[in-house]
Amino acid sequence: MNNTRILKVELGARSYPIRIGKGIAAGEAAFPEAQGRQLRVVTDSNVAPIHLDPLLAALHLGREQVFVLQAGETRKTWDSAGEVLDWLLASKLSRDGCLIALGGGVVGDLAGFCAAIYQRGIDFIQVPTTLLAQVDSSVGGKTGVNHARGKNLIGAFHQPLAVIADTNSLATLPKRELLSGLAEVIKYGMLADSLLFEWLENNLDRILALEPNALAEIIERCCAIKARIVGLDERETGGGPRALLNLGHTFGHAIETHTGYTQWLHGEAIATGLCLAAELSARHGWITDTVVARCVALIARAGLPTRPPAGMLPADFRNLMGLDKKVQNGKLRLILLRGLGDAILTSDFDAELLAETLSQACA
Repeated sequence: MNNTRILKVELGARSYPIRIGKGIAAGEAAFPEAQGRQLRVVTDSNVAPIHLDPLLAALHLGREQVFVLQAGETRKTWDSAGEVLDWLLASKLSRDGCLIALGGGVVGDLAGFCAAIYQRGIDFIQVPTTLLAQVDSSVGGKTGVNHARGKNLIGAFHQPLAVIADTNSLATLPKRELLSGLAEVIKYGMLADSLLFEWLENNLDRILALEPNALAEIIERCCAIKARIVGLDERETGGGPRALLNLGHTFGHAIETHTGYTQWLHGEAIATGLCLAAELSARHGWITDTVVARCVALIARAGLPTRPPAGMLPADFRNLMGLDKKVQNGKLRLILLRGLGDAILTSDFDAELLAETLSQACA
C-alpha cells in the first residue's frame, strides 16, 4: 500500500475513501472495509478471466461467491438486475453482507443498483477496471440500468463503502476502451480545471503509453474534482453543481440510445457530445473559437470521434434529448461552457443556435 494515493469523498456518515495504486486490488490491505464480512462479487465475462482470481485470493473467496454477467452495455438492464438479485437471494447473502463490483461502468452501475435495492440496501465496494470507471462512474453513488427509452432512466443513489482503483487493470484494456475513458478525463478539464486540460494537452502521449505515474495523476485529479462536487451536491438536486458533471452527456446519451448501445462506446458518444457542447457555447459567444478548436483537437488526438454517427439527424437528437433527466418543467437544460474550466447548467440557450449546431454536425 506504499504506492497508494488516497482521496476521500466527504459525505458525513456516508464518507468513503478512493484508493489509487498499481497492483493494489490483488492485496488484502486495500479492502479493510470487507474484512469479516459475508461477501459476494459481481463481474462480467471480459473481466473475470483476467482480474477475478487475484481478487478472490486477496479476499479468500471461492468461485461460488461470484456472479458473472455477459459483458456489454446491452446487459445493463432490469432483467440483468433481476438475475443478480435472484442469485443474491439464492446464495443467502445477509443484510449485513457486502457486494463487490469488479469491472467497468456497466458492472459498477448494475451491481450498485442491486446493492441499493437488495433487502432495502446493503453495502458495496467498487473495484473499477476501466479508465472510464476509475475516473468517473465508480465515484459518487449513481447506480442504475438503462431503458429502451433512454440511458440510466432507472436507478438510485447509493454510495459505496470504498473505491479501489488499480492502475494495473488498465494495461489489459483494449485500446478502444482506454480511449473511451479518456473522454471523461477531458470532460473534467473542460468543465472544472483548465490546468488539467493543459496538462492533458502536454502529457497525452504519456497516458496513451500507460505510464503508471501519468495514469495515477489523471485518476487522482479527476476523482478529486468529482469528490469535491459530490460533497457539495450528493443527489444532483435542482440546479446544483453535480449536474455539471454531465457536460456532453445530454448529446452523448442521445447518440447511445439512437445506436442501441451497440455501435458506440459510452466515452465515444460523450466525446462527440463535448464537441457539440463547446460549439454551441461558442455560437452564444460564451467561449472563443480558439477554445473550441483546442477541445476538438485534444479529443481527436485521443482517437475519439468529434461528429455524430452517420445517418443521425437533428430530429433524432431533439426527440431523445427531450427524455434527458435534466429536463425540468418541460424545458431542456444543457451543460455549456462560459470558459475553459467553467461550466454552467442552463435552460437559457437559443433554440435556433442549438438547431444550427445540430444541423452543421449532422451534415
